[in-house]
Amino acid sequence: MIVMKKNYYEMEVSSKNASELFKNFSFELGVEAIEEKENSFIIRDEEDLQNLEFAFIEFQKALQKKFNTKIDLQISKSIKENADWIEKYQKSVEPIEVGKFYVRPSWKESKKDLIDIIIDPAIAFGSGHHESTNMCLKLIDKYAKDGAAALDVGCGSGILSIALKKIGLKVAACDTDIQAVDASIKNAQKNGVKIDKIWNGSIADANLALRNMDGEILSENLNENKNFNQSFNKEFDFVIANIITDVILILQNELKNSVKSGGILIISGILEKYKNKILNVFSDMNNLEILQNGEWVSFVFKKVLKWIKIIKTIKITAVEIIFLTKILSAHLSFLL
Repeated sequence: MIVMKKNYYEMEVSSKNASELFKNFSFELGVEAIEEKENSFIIRDEEDLQNLEFAFIEFQKALQKKFNTKIDLQISKSIKENADWIEKYQKSVEPIEVGKFYVRPSWKESKKDLIDIIIDPAIAFGSGHHESTNMCLKLIDKYAKDGAAALDVGCGSGILSIALKKIGLKVAACDTDIQAVDASIKNAQKNGVKIDKIWNGSIADANLALRNMDGEILSENLNENKNFNQSFNKEFDFVIANIITDVILILQNELKNSVKSGGILIISGILEKYKNKILNVFSDMNNLEILQNGEWVSFVFKKVLKWIKIIKTIKITAVEIIFLTKILSAHLSFLL
């Protein structure tokens, strides 16, 4: 019989310029659940959190050394009576409405005429409350087309993959964190949808182990999986990546190459200070829209069609453009 202790420990962590890094670090340290607030997050445990506090401080020092800048970190600790804080926490988590989507925890009711997405905040990865995830849902609502093939890079909780499936897209998803892959599979099941293919790794790792919705490995080699090859090519109509700037920059070529000509690429999870850098790196694509919520920015890019890219890179007179347009008139009707 497990006896609940009289008191529990609570630690609130906030950072003005590295909140997401500290949040992710807490999961790496083995924290299983946090409560996300507007500018901070709370960790609760029946054991003293002193060692965790020490780890955060050391991590702060390491970040400051790596980036050669001051990293803000505020930690407050308290001891509280061990009432049913899980129930209190559940009451504090409210559903959110984003476009035609209604994101809610399982203990809340669905809302009529909206697409229901059930995400229970735990090892969060994405519950729709964070600005970047919220903007992604808005952009999915606006740009994703029924029947298209989509790729969710850094799928986290699976919230974006679930949203894409619920509006009729074929979805492939990947994440370098195996816990995120497992969370996506479980959350998709909870929502009554199936992510068509999901793997642990990045875009280039699609030829590694693929998993079905039961978490079973389908194939050690993508080439052996005929169903995957028939459903998805190496290029997708719609690609979305809600991950930090450093990873976006590392994956820039893979992201561009994964989008079909004329396809859509959505990039999110970008702090405002990196806005121009992202625009510069993806300048070979058409920037259709930029959304901003607080300090977070999301981008919508469209991959330039190959023949349009050629026109942009060489000097062509107005007469030549008219002549070229006539030649390609059969194609222009659906490209413009």
